[in-house]
Amino acid sequence: MAQRVRLYVDQPLAAGQSLDLAADQAHYLFAVMRLTEGAQLGLFNGRDGGEWEAVVAETGKRKGRLNVLFEAAPPQPRPDLWLLFAPLKKARTDMLVEKATELGATRLQPVATDYTNAERVREDRLAAIAREAAEQSGATSVPEVSGLEKLSALLDGWDPARELWFCDEMRAEDPAVPEAPAEGPGAILIGPEGGFSPAERERLRALPFCRPVALGRRILRAETAAISALTLWLAARGFP
Repeated sequence: MAQRVRLYVDQPLAAGQSLDLAADQAHYLFAVMRLTEGAQLGLFNGRDGGEWEAVVAETGKRKGRLNVLFEAAPPQPRPDLWLLFAPLKKARTDMLVEKATELGATRLQPVATDYTNAERVREDRLAAIAREAAEQSGATSVPEVSGLEKLSALLDGWDPARELWFCDEMRAEDPAVPEAPAEGPGAILIGPEGGFSPAERERLRALPFCRPVALGRRILRAETAAISALTLWLAARGFP
């Protein structure tokens, strides 16, 4: 069975609407996925309902047009969950963004810690990876990808209503899952390859909204830790 083609569009969606495609979208649909006039596909924008059925009305090398038919599926529930992570090497950061999107994170926030090696990240590249992951995974929204910020500055302006899970590889005795998971918004913090500095660890453990969480006795790579922590948070909150 052929895989259903889905496309994220940053345009309003409604039955009977006509959408003009950008050059990169036209290339993907007609050159990569080989869609022709009359072919149907799914559209979503994260705002107007869930997934919409559309039909290809015109094709071209650098342009095309779609006609929106009807809403085919309701929006999927998505938790208010942020992932804070220190940037890794390119391929590993790409994988982390992809998997976090698939699992349902709503915001991806790169952070600069005391031991972070990367000095910058390409938001546009990571946003494109998140869009593609949402299209492939059946999601009806795409997480926000933020620019690199210092961890200390984020903590200074943190909303205490958002519980922060601090994944600390130095303390395997921390609970794998908090005994009484709080309802409401949450965030997960994953450190760099070199871990957190003593000053960062001391500050995080003193914050009232921060919960240290262990991910087992093995030292995990950052992308593995992120996947594990996201899965634990989602399970604790009852998300499928």
